[in-house]
Amino acid sequence: MRTKSVDLGNLMQRTLKNPISCSGVGLHSGAHIKLSLHPADINTGIVFECLHAASGHGFIPVTHDCVVDRQLCTKIGNSHGASIATVEHLMAALRGMQIDNVLVRVDGPEIPAMDGSSSPFVFLIECAGIIEQNAPRKVIKIHETIRYKDEERSAVLSPAEGFFIDFEIHFPTKQIAHQHFGIQITEETFKYEISRARTFGFLQDVEYLRSIGLAQGGSLENAIVISNGKVMNDGGLRYKDEFVRHKVLDSVGDLYMAGYQIEGHLWAYKAGHEVNSALLQELFANPDSWSLEEAVERDDKVAATSVPVTKLVGVA
Repeated sequence: MRTKSVDLGNLMQRTLKNPISCSGVGLHSGAHIKLSLHPADINTGIVFECLHAASGHGFIPVTHDCVVDRQLCTKIGNSHGASIATVEHLMAALRGMQIDNVLVRVDGPEIPAMDGSSSPFVFLIECAGIIEQNAPRKVIKIHETIRYKDEERSAVLSPAEGFFIDFEIHFPTKQIAHQHFGIQITEETFKYEISRARTFGFLQDVEYLRSIGLAQGGSLENAIVISNGKVMNDGGLRYKDEFVRHKVLDSVGDLYMAGYQIEGHLWAYKAGHEVNSALLQELFANPDSWSLEEAVERDDKVAATSVPVTKLVGVA
């Protein structure tokens, strides 16, 4: 039996029903930050407003060329010097919950870390409520395969009906080692299979990161911390493969920096913010490889089939 697809969610644009706010500590800055989300008109897209004096005032519309730094997070900025860091977990929640138009106001240098995942932002969106708008959603439909590869990492974006991610990671510690996760991103799968996966790091790296101004607010409350091959957090992991699921979460957020939902299949090997951003740059440098189209109903497709790491390396 064939059913109508729900992988692009509602076919109409969506925004929040009510404004809502939260506050928390910045993962890298250590600053106490207030964040608020506000409804926005059709075709507004995702727009950040920077209210932090040291980071410059101004609006930053989300587009593929607004990314200004990718060191351990995704940082956006505008031509007037305004910038906001660590936007990827919030962006992932907005994409996962099918929010097209929203104003994000931030009074600090970055988005608060909350618990290191997208789950608190999903909860925030659900509490605000979601409303359908009187305009069709626009999506970036991939027509030709786009590739990015450096010495060890690679990412491939290929045509597909829906949004799929297959991700491979390798770390030289038995706690992580080799993990692969493949999934079709829908509102339901994002909320229950991806959004709760937390960012992670190694205790031996903390001193160096803090010496270069990063991880000032990092703690067991907002990250998985690994020491001597063991997870230090009370309660352990939320998923047995939480590490690779968080990499999928980051990719959902980073690819939403395109400014529209992408209809395609991401194959990623050891990728991170730098690779995700570079892949988007390759995409927009090849305008014949994609088109901006209105979302339409179509027959559903089965979830992506897992592939071995050797194949991922080969296609990249």
